[in-house]
Amino acid sequence: MVQELISRRQATTSPPPSVPPPRSTQDQPGARSGSRKRRSLRREYWLFAALAFPNLALIAVFAYWPALANLYLSMTEWDMIEPQPFFVGLENYSALFTSPDFLNVLWITLVWVVVVVTVSLVVGVALASLFNLKLRGGTAVSALAFSPYVLSGAAVAAIWLFIFDPNYGLMRVVFSAFGLDSPDWITSTTWALPALLIVSIWKGVGFVAIVYLAAMQGLPEEVLEAARLDGANRWQSFRRIVLPLLSPTTFFLTVTTIISAFQSFDVIAMMTGGGPANSTTTLSWFIYEQGFERFDVGFSAAASVIMFVILMAVTAVQFRFIERKVHY
Repeated sequence: MVQELISRRQATTSPPPSVPPPRSTQDQPGARSGSRKRRSLRREYWLFAALAFPNLALIAVFAYWPALANLYLSMTEWDMIEPQPFFVGLENYSALFTSPDFLNVLWITLVWVVVVVTVSLVVGVALASLFNLKLRGGTAVSALAFSPYVLSGAAVAAIWLFIFDPNYGLMRVVFSAFGLDSPDWITSTTWALPALLIVSIWKGVGFVAIVYLAAMQGLPEEVLEAARLDGANRWQSFRRIVLPLLSPTTFFLTVTTIISAFQSFDVIAMMTGGGPANSTTTLSWFIYEQGFERFDVGFSAAASVIMFVILMAVTAVQFRFIERKVHY
């Protein structure tokens, strides 16, 4: 009996069995998975930085830094001979906006952009519609229409200088058929700007037509077939269905053609040099003329800043208002 009581007391006073310590949160499967994800994310960030940094560095060196340097030069007076530009503040901008010549340059640039963009889009979509009819020889004709776009501006200008020659050019033959004399296209203040507009449109309309043609060939055929079954003729289908479906392409071409028209330079340089009497001086030619012919770097830089602001404003307006009418 006594032995039994002693054994029970020892059993109640014996130490409890050892309990394993709690596992650390780092040893839990969820914590390990989160740590691996963070390490993987850090590696992706470093890889992105390693791949993007060279491109960002090139853009900063060759785009952003020249733009900032040009902004500074626009507030200076410098002829590229003096060792340092002379800071004049906003005098160049004030002189530009009070100059009748510069206001005339802005007007010529506006006419140039509006005519080139409008005619290029209208003629381009008309040519694309003809090419899309799949007539015999259509591929060759579309290639010929696109070929002026890949030619250099100097080559195009040389061709059209011969065409516009009032004594020996092809335009003389056209006017002679109607009993008229060919005008002095290049040396006349009345005809010089229309001549350059014809050349610029002829050079770029092939690109517009090919882009429109590619977009037309990608349109859903069942939609056009449904319109034909509903009794819509070809013009109604084009106006009600094709043109709305082409709105993304039209928006793209409008933006790119406006930028290209503002930057037109080579044709003007080869054919008229901004003349006669500054009748073909656009903003891009004015910038070159002030900087590299008259060596007025500050004036040229101020005009280029104005051109940059105009392009940014036009692009912003297009994305803000015109893109609302685009059907994607």
